[in-house]
Amino acid sequence: MSIRTLLVTLCLLPALAVAAPASVQLGPRPFFLVDDMTEGPLKRELQACAARTTSYRPSPFAIGHRGAPLMFPEHTKESYEAAARMGAGIVECDVTFTKDKELVCRHAQNDLHTTTDILATPLAATCIKPFKPATFDADGKLLTPASAECRTSEITLAEFRTLRGKMDAANPRARTVAEYLAGTAPWRTDLYSGPGSGTLMTHAESIALFKRLGVKMSPELKSPSVAMPFDGFTQQAYAQKMIDEYVQAGVPPVDVYPQSFDLADVLYWVKNAEPFGRQAVFLDNGTRLAALPDAATLAGWKSQGVRIVAPPISALLTLDTQGRLVPSRLARDAKAAGLEMITWSLERSGWLAGPNKGFFYRGIEAALRREGDVLQVLDVLARDVGLLAIFSDWPATVVFYANCRNLK
Repeated sequence: MSIRTLLVTLCLLPALAVAAPASVQLGPRPFFLVDDMTEGPLKRELQACAARTTSYRPSPFAIGHRGAPLMFPEHTKESYEAAARMGAGIVECDVTFTKDKELVCRHAQNDLHTTTDILATPLAATCIKPFKPATFDADGKLLTPASAECRTSEITLAEFRTLRGKMDAANPRARTVAEYLAGTAPWRTDLYSGPGSGTLMTHAESIALFKRLGVKMSPELKSPSVAMPFDGFTQQAYAQKMIDEYVQAGVPPVDVYPQSFDLADVLYWVKNAEPFGRQAVFLDNGTRLAALPDAATLAGWKSQGVRIVAPPISALLTLDTQGRLVPSRLARDAKAAGLEMITWSLERSGWLAGPNKGFFYRGIEAALRREGDVLQVLDVLARDVGLLAIFSDWPATVVFYANCRNLK
């Protein structure tokens, strides 16, 4: 059956009831952040909301970025379930492929050494760069950091299933594999990374889980680490296979936001995978703030059929002459071009009260002095930039805000 026939059949099927979480469980973090805010109208508004609200509803404004990886190993069943319990209305599976060309959920094709226990298993023999311990001089100064590289494309799906997910981290000073795997940042936790958790998932399994959880889906087609075509598997076949798995699972296209950092992938979906292409998201890595797309480029993407763009937080915010957070030039130009915007990723960096605020807050560090300032960032993104949704490593914060602001 062709994809077109399957889509027509899908559209004629009655909507299926999906079991959503019985109630949203925010936990203490959103309220800790409110208490930590600087005194002002926004803090008082959110405090009043917290005082009067007895239950919270899921929100499509909140996208579970890799699930809930602030505290759960990313792209695992447990991480996805945590995101849904917190009320994320959309959850992300980053998509890559194995040696036998099966689609699995991993942030990168070559990150198994930092996101799984592969180095502590016999499959370490498949890693393209075996573990090398750190080296030090006579005074204990680090000369070369510990390293390794392990890829999904070097193992079969059956082998992939034997691995266990862990918190994404590596210890650059490690002398042993055990030390290398134990590099979790101090502002995260290994509490949910024990031997009984970290269940890895195929892309198809994530779809089935998301349907049961009652959430929409935001798969990202990850750029391969291997040269394409890979054993006859072309980039277009890869992009199509990801869409086909939603069609085969009976997922309505309106419930899927396919993403890619590669414009060619997005345009492929726009031209060949309608109606899925209507919600395709073009991700902008925003590596250099000086090289962000200008108004003409944004208008050009729109004319090619791109409807949604997703730059990082740091690309959408700037400071005005009084040091206040305001929409950036890119945010204003994207809105003028008629593009909807999503951004990434809230609560992925370390402590905002610390000196190193990380990639996502470049250029706006002066406005961020305490943990509660993340809610000020969120408020400007929601109200002034006008986002469609936001990726978060701990969706409860965004769900709380969305409920208080009555965002749909």
